[in-house]
Amino acid sequence: MPTPIPKKILARQHEITADFLHLIDLHLADIVAGRATEMLEIRDFADQLHIHPTHLSNTIKLTTGHSPCYFFEARIMDLAREQLLNPARSVADVAAGLTFDPSNFTKFFKRFAGVTPKQYREQVWEAQRLAKSETVTI
Repeated sequence: MPTPIPKKILARQHEITADFLHLIDLHLADIVAGRATEMLEIRDFADQLHIHPTHLSNTIKLTTGHSPCYFFEARIMDLAREQLLNPARSVADVAAGLTFDPSNFTKFFKRFAGVTPKQYREQVWEAQRLAKSETVTI
């Protein structure tokens, strides 16, 4: 039978995970607000937490079942989807705001969403248009 992990260690693992997720949110808020112009890497978050990047990665995987990149990329995708809904902003503008060049942003977005940012935007607008026409005809 495996030795149980002491509660103090488990508590620290969950504290590291919560702190990491909080740092992601703070950093991405800085990116969106223009207070930061470069996207941090996982090792930068580990430095802020005063732990080794491998320890951060192992801890996040242990407590959540996912790598740190999973949460960082998911949050970036949430912001990208949200910003693409604004018709006043071009895809290139959204990309630049999230520190991507347009080509890499399109590749990044397509890898996670299965469609390009432009296709995503068109699908959402079409769904909104159909929803509006249904409410008008009822």
